[in-house]
Amino acid sequence: MQLKERIEQEFLKAFRAKQVMDLSVLRMLKSNLKNKEIESKKELTDDDVAAVLKTEIKKRKDSADLFEKGGRPELAKNELDEIKVLENFLPSQMSEDEIAKIVDEVLSTLSDEEKSNFGRVMGAVMQKVGGKADGAIVKKVLEEKTK
Repeated sequence: MQLKERIEQEFLKAFRAKQVMDLSVLRMLKSNLKNKEIESKKELTDDDVAAVLKTEIKKRKDSADLFEKGGRPELAKNELDEIKVLENFLPSQMSEDEIAKIVDEVLSTLSDEEKSNFGRVMGAVMQKVGGKADGAIVKKVLEEKTK
């Protein structure tokens, strides 16, 4: 089953069960997916849907951090709850050990000159892990390995 179809089914399930928070998050997600489809003028693939999901999760993480710093823990908790709903649709994420193995593989294939270009190495690693790893974790592991 495609990711977009799964989101639609969960939306309907939340609607029937009158789960207000889930319904709100999924309604917003469906809207963002539709906007992305209109923007790209093509049907979204699972990778495209995952990219939209990651963007929405990142927005909420940033908002939660700002709410915490601003002394609004109830709003931060709301954002974190929304993140949990969105994360249900992402593929399982890789562990730091798995990411470290991929970083080692990529570094072994590059010359010393290419290894010094952090952006190029980061791009190669991200391409290899696909959508199964958070960019922040990949960056942390890569910084540790290239020190």
